[in-house]
Amino acid sequence: MSTFTSEPGVRLGGRYRLEDRLAAAAGWAAWKAIDEILARPVRVITFAAGFPRLEQTVTAARAASRLTDTRLTQVFDVEDAWDHAYIVLEWPFGETLAELVAAGPMEPATGARIVAEAAAALSGAHAAGLAHLCLRPDSVRWTVGGGVKVTGLGIDAALAGVTSADPERADTRGLGELLYATLTGFWPGQDYPDLPSAPESDGELRRPRQVRAGVPGILDDLAARALALPGRDGHEPFTAPAELAAALAAAVPPVRVPPAAIGRRDPRQDSGYRSADWNSQQRDAAQRTAPEGAGLPRSQPGYGREQAGPGGRRTAVRAIAVSALVLIAAVGASAAAIHLLNKSPSRSASHRPHGPSTRRSGPVSTTITPLWARGFDALTPPSRDPFDENTPQAANVLDGNPQGWHTQYYFSALFGNLKSGTGFILNLGTTAKVSSVTVTFGSAAGAIAELKVGDSDVRSPANLNSMTTVAGPRPVAGTYTFTISKPVPDRYLVIWFTKLPPLGSQPGRFAAKIYKVVITGTN
Repeated sequence: MSTFTSEPGVRLGGRYRLEDRLAAAAGWAAWKAIDEILARPVRVITFAAGFPRLEQTVTAARAASRLTDTRLTQVFDVEDAWDHAYIVLEWPFGETLAELVAAGPMEPATGARIVAEAAAALSGAHAAGLAHLCLRPDSVRWTVGGGVKVTGLGIDAALAGVTSADPERADTRGLGELLYATLTGFWPGQDYPDLPSAPESDGELRRPRQVRAGVPGILDDLAARALALPGRDGHEPFTAPAELAAALAAAVPPVRVPPAAIGRRDPRQDSGYRSADWNSQQRDAAQRTAPEGAGLPRSQPGYGREQAGPGGRRTAVRAIAVSALVLIAAVGASAAAIHLLNKSPSRSASHRPHGPSTRRSGPVSTTITPLWARGFDALTPPSRDPFDENTPQAANVLDGNPQGWHTQYYFSALFGNLKSGTGFILNLGTTAKVSSVTVTFGSAAGAIAELKVGDSDVRSPANLNSMTTVAGPRPVAGTYTFTISKPVPDRYLVIWFTKLPPLGSQPGRFAAKIYKVVITGTN
């Protein structure tokens, strides 16, 4: 059976010009096309007249179009006329998980972060009554900016006629298969020919640590629980994507890397951990990053630092060594300078100035280094945004990672009319009076931001309302300094956005960006 639109150059709806056919099966075809009105690439699925699952596919597409999570491929248009139906989807940029795995072994933390983001996106979809059911390594992409994009939600299953009596368990197992592939480079089954099949022992799939050396024990356990493998140390299998998402977020907290060790690296090599000392780093990071009262760190994928490749250990060691040498040299230079000053006639007792002391009393303003940073989506329930406004990227702001942090994408400057604002929260470590905050925002004009302080990091409208606004609101772009005329002693600082700037590279989308934050004040 062939589709009615079988040639490049055909225009659908007067605006979508078909260019290259990407895939085809009995009764449907997928194309790369150009939306000539908005001048952007799109993915179009066309159908032959009489395609038996047209109604199910169109219904799945319309249901997916109502979701706003930008980690899910957006549905732009649907035409369900029986003789010339089509679906228009967001063009998925970035490399597929299949391409990343095929390129060579991935750092365990990197793969875990990607799967955690996909799991969080799917947990929101399940809350809205949608499931994927056809997860494969080419269903997930890592975009240029370090974001995750899940393609084919509901639509791929409808095209293939796949159903499940337990959609949540089916997608949880699919996510477990993706996690297994990122940890080992093998596919846990025989149904994905683009990757080698994972080895078995006595008819049972081998666990990740039995296939590849250096897989952290906690990720080995999470993959086994998602796949319901035997020998899980008494832990119950995961039954829903939300459970796996939460467990992965807790298992991969951020790692503070010396600034000298940070550089521009291939995002495919990004990782907050080195496999050899994962467990000790995890314990240290948990103590360092966990919010007050939390059993596990939630700095997502606290995740967070998205930079450091296979050479990261050597780079960090060299950086620490260089820093130590610089420090020793500085100490030596300082001692020499003090010695010379003490020997200088101008500093002798007979030449000291008389009169009242000019030394100041009271606390001196200094630079405050936050303990951790997170997104702060205080107005959205965690079930709809489990990772709290892109928390995985938040540590980039503290570590000097040039990728920085950005809010999720919205379809208007006012958050798509979903809420009145969103934010970025920093833990100052102790009660402090902040006097100024210099923030490097994205360069696009249009953002409005204000500063708030509070004594709690609880994500709730009530906590947001209890906070004190100490500066702004102000239009912000590039580097902007907020000056606080009346500092208020509090532990948490929030940069709160009430309006978003446009994304020049993606017309019709809006997001705020932060690359660096410098805080000055007194403890």
